Amino acid sequence: MLVAAAARTRLFTLQLPSPLQKSPPFTLSFRNSLSHSPRPGPNPSHHVSAAKTPSHALSDAAKFVRTVLFVPPGLDPDEVTDDMVLPGSNIVLGPYAGDAKIKEIEFVKSSSRPKDCPRDDRPEFAMVGRSNVGKSSLINYLVRKKEVALTSKKPGKTQLINHFLVNKSWYLVDLPGYGFANAPESAKMDWSSFTKGYFLNRDSLVAVLLLIDASVPPQKIDLDCANWLGRNNISITFVFTKCDKMKASKGKRPDENIKRFQELIRENYRQHPPWIMTSSVTGLGRDDLLLHMSQLRNYWDN
Repeated sequence: MLVAAAARTRLFTLQLPSPLQKSPPFTLSFRNSLSHSPRPGPNPSHHVSAAKTPSHALSDAAKFVRTVLFVPPGLDPDEVTDDMVLPGSNIVLGPYAGDAKIKEIEFVKSSSRPKDCPRDDRPEFAMVGRSNVGKSSLINYLVRKKEVALTSKKPGKTQLINHFLVNKSWYLVDLPGYGFANAPESAKMDWSSFTKGYFLNRDSLVAVLLLIDASVPPQKIDLDCANWLGRNNISITFVFTKCDKMKASKGKRPDENIKRFQELIRENYRQHPPWIMTSSVTGLGRDDLLLHMSQLRNYWDN
């Protein structure tokens, strides 16, 4: 086992990079998982645990790898080294990571019902979060095009399921935010039935990218969403946004908020889901998030 103590220190005592510095489908075991089996799909084998359960006593380093780091399929936890962990995350880069560049993107359609979404079985990643989490800004920065996703000073503008085709091979899906929504009364919907119906019935869904605002303390609504996804065996990656901000009125730094959120999540997850720090302002985490998505996507396609 070659995981250095520095890796443990880096993850448990998060240090935000300088604002000018850019950082270099799998269901995890949930403590209170529902009794039903994982959703069927074109490749059900992509629902695997991120860690193995050994029959012998584990060292502290081995326990750390198996419970704190996200070790992707195709990689033995005993092979993990410190330099394989993506900066500002708990994600280990494995053999399925590939070309992560976004070369082209096109809007395909907006759907008012999950059953109206594209049916071509291309793998897809769904982005969701509270209405003011900065989802549209992150999408625009990921693809490096302005106004791909609608941005507004009024949270809650996304009211449909929006599919964007990336490199003609996979979808990035912009889902309505939860929480509050400044939308016309006629456009408001029951988020629970609308978006949860999408999660439960999309066989081509590789992972949900759950966006968490790191500039504020952990919010119950975010924890509830994460726990619901876990109970329903839906693959999840936590994407912490606004990691460049510190709101003095809130009294906590983003790294402190992230650490607290992780502590709360560990109460329900035996293995910690993958997480990564991002900022659409400084570029933090962009390339590494795309690398993580590439290894999930390539394993799903395999």
